[in-house]
Amino acid sequence: MRVGGGGASPRPAPLATVAMPPPRLAHLRRLLFPLRSASPHPSAPTPGRPLALLRPPLLLFPRAMAGAAHAGVAATGSAEYEEVLGCLASLITQKVRADTGNRGNQWQLMAKYVQILELEEPIEQLKVVHVAGTKGKGSTCAFAESILRSCGFRTGLFTSPHLMDVRERFRLDGLDISEEKFIRYFWWCWNRLKDKTGDDIPMPAYFRFLALLAFKIFSDEQVDVAVLEVGLGGKYDATNVVRAPVVCGISSLGYDHMEILGNTLGEIAGEKAGILKKGVPAYTVPQPEEAMSVLLHRASELGFRTVSDIVDVNSLKVSLEVVQPLDPQKLEDQPLGLHGEHQYMNAGLAVALANTWLERQGHLDRVQGKHSGTLPDQFIKGLSSACLQGRAQIVPDPQVNSENDKASNSKLVFYLDGAHSPESMEMCARWFAQVTNIDGDQPDSLGQRHTGTNVRKILLFNCMSVRDPQRLLPCLLDTCAQNGLHFEQALFVPNQSQYNKLGSLASPPSEREKIDLSWQLSLQRLWESLPHSNQGLNDANSSRTSSVFESLPLAIKWLRETAQQNQPIQFQVLVTGSLHLVGDVLRLLKK
Repeated sequence: MRVGGGGASPRPAPLATVAMPPPRLAHLRRLLFPLRSASPHPSAPTPGRPLALLRPPLLLFPRAMAGAAHAGVAATGSAEYEEVLGCLASLITQKVRADTGNRGNQWQLMAKYVQILELEEPIEQLKVVHVAGTKGKGSTCAFAESILRSCGFRTGLFTSPHLMDVRERFRLDGLDISEEKFIRYFWWCWNRLKDKTGDDIPMPAYFRFLALLAFKIFSDEQVDVAVLEVGLGGKYDATNVVRAPVVCGISSLGYDHMEILGNTLGEIAGEKAGILKKGVPAYTVPQPEEAMSVLLHRASELGFRTVSDIVDVNSLKVSLEVVQPLDPQKLEDQPLGLHGEHQYMNAGLAVALANTWLERQGHLDRVQGKHSGTLPDQFIKGLSSACLQGRAQIVPDPQVNSENDKASNSKLVFYLDGAHSPESMEMCARWFAQVTNIDGDQPDSLGQRHTGTNVRKILLFNCMSVRDPQRLLPCLLDTCAQNGLHFEQALFVPNQSQYNKLGSLASPPSEREKIDLSWQLSLQRLWESLPHSNQGLNDANSSRTSSVFESLPLAIKWLRETAQQNQPIQFQVLVTGSLHLVGDVLRLLKK
């Protein structure tokens, strides 16, 4: 079910036209009346009408078709694995996180859980790289893990959230933990906690259980280094039971999770600084002044010395150092494994963390650089081979495109980035503008270039209700406009994972249940209210339109039909606003 939005008045048709799939089961339109204003529905599209002239058509699909689309994403995991996912899902609290603030929420229970699982000594023996931050902490962890693995060490990587499968959160030597191992370690932890918890000590909440599971996995698998990404904040995060990491890092700070961490950068920085430990070297990147002052104050309380105080580096036992973005020349013409200009900042932090880990563990002799102007070979290999799904990821649709098609000559290409803060949204927009300009300069298999009228850029968006879309969407739109990029359409959808939860075989709402699209409709209204600059575009192509779909599978289906009916036009779809949405799209594309 698709709800149309506003559009511009008719204009002369451009040279290239785009035919939209016609609406189906128009008699079901009455189902949408409670969700829409009293204004009349837009006219149904007809083949051959240009995209720029279309007000978003109302596409209605039978619920049976929607159910089939949902069923298509069911995974084929074992019955025992489904049981494990069901147990995990039972740990997800329905309480709004902001209700309790971030005052620990019975933080002292983490120590009890660690005791129950007899993990005190195993955690102490782990050689940990601990990373907090608002933006880039996951990428920094991925870079650091890849560097140390390239140096020959057995690595464990714990990140969040997962996109398609919970096992993505636990990597051993760069690979997701196997289903067999995950099941074995899960039951070991689950059964012990179930036996020892009750009214006084409840079962740990979802993320705390996963962190405990990570400690068990990495300890038993005897990893040389455990790279841990903080889940939320720092001071009261479940990963912060590590008392003596080898090195700590704080990536870029910004406004996110304000309902929990605080409304100012200073408050947010104070929570992130909670991972800093006395006697443990720490690194950060250039920060806004308000945030940096808090980090430095916390460092001084712990007896840290800042980089400006350093006279003799070798005489220091600990320091809080500010590292700069990595100089691309140090990579010897190798690209970073994670794309986007902002990744050089994360890479610079990861290099500092990995280098300090090697130094403190007495392994610097394992790496040798060719000369002072470049990084050691192992560092270059690690940085260029790092991967993290859902961050500046380009995926041509396998159903619409042939196997040999590259992104530059594919009919339908998804550009996925889980940006969900104003700062990351700006970086996402810059990346999308840059990479689509590059793709647009490449001729396709017929020798045609995807420029001007034969490229359509579409936004596929959703964000969690705890986010502030009035900060996200304007930032995205403005940055795109500044880079000469404008969207033909914006599509708003609910996350598929709200139905799937953790169990991959979970079902969407039944036919009798009403799907609540109020949030998506509010996003659409906000989008339509924003000033859309069309400078530099042919006026006939500058119409803006938006739509709301009742489910992600139906939105993907519409995009595929549109792309197949309008060759040789290429559709470039930016998917952003939520890592959950990005994961849902990846899951659908892979099915």
